[in-house]
Amino acid sequence: MKNAMTALVLSAGGMYGAYQAGAWKALADVFRPDLVVGASIGALTGWAIAGGCPPDELVDRWLHLDAAAHYPWKFPRSPLDGLFDTTALQRVIRDVYESFQPSLHFAMVVTDLMKLRPRIIRGNEVSWQHLVAGTSILGLFDQVRLGGRIYSDGGLLSANPLWAAAEMGATQCLVIDVLPVPPGSLARVLVGAIRAVSPFRAEIPPGLEVVRLAPPKLLGTPLESLYWTRTNAAAWIRAGEEQGAAIKHSIANCFARE
Repeated sequence: MKNAMTALVLSAGGMYGAYQAGAWKALADVFRPDLVVGASIGALTGWAIAGGCPPDELVDRWLHLDAAAHYPWKFPRSPLDGLFDTTALQRVIRDVYESFQPSLHFAMVVTDLMKLRPRIIRGNEVSWQHLVAGTSILGLFDQVRLGGRIYSDGGLLSANPLWAAAEMGATQCLVIDVLPVPPGSLARVLVGAIRAVSPFRAEIPPGLEVVRLAPPKLLGTPLESLYWTRTNAAAWIRAGEEQGAAIKHSIANCFARE
């Protein structure tokens, strides 16, 4: 397919994102995307991948994400402030941003909170603050003010940014989706209510070729999606690597370039 544009699409999912690192380790040598698109934690991982982060280094970073193991409580001064102090996590995000610069086309999704619409931020527009905003869980983390707008988690309205890859011209997509549904009944109710009042609806062109890689069920509990542990990260990396390896040959054939 001479005019094909392939995309690696990485979903939201908090600490479940370790699975994506394992899957990428298995598939990096056979899948070379033209575009990387991510939402929430998928945007942070996608930034590193688009910037040429070696798969082993990406895995190692996930195995040492201690900044997400604990968030000090704080008193929110406004409805846009969160309950947790994420200063340490923001330093990690800034380090990832400054360590890599995309050599592939890259895009991420943030949510414009006042309009309840997602916004695509492209590679040359992305700042480390955008990456922070894209992972700012509403109610728990501070929402981020940038350019006169208030931005929230990029997975709030659609955990899977496949629609954004299509909007950017992708014709073939490998989606690594670790969050098919919000984790926990409370999250499902709250997110469902927000999505119901938003004017946004994700639209996928019927001709888009999609291969989806996902764990057979949610990887852990709601709290485990929020708080990092080395044990969980190692297990989810291993699961992603094993399931990625199982489809490696079919991925190589499906996305073979002429």
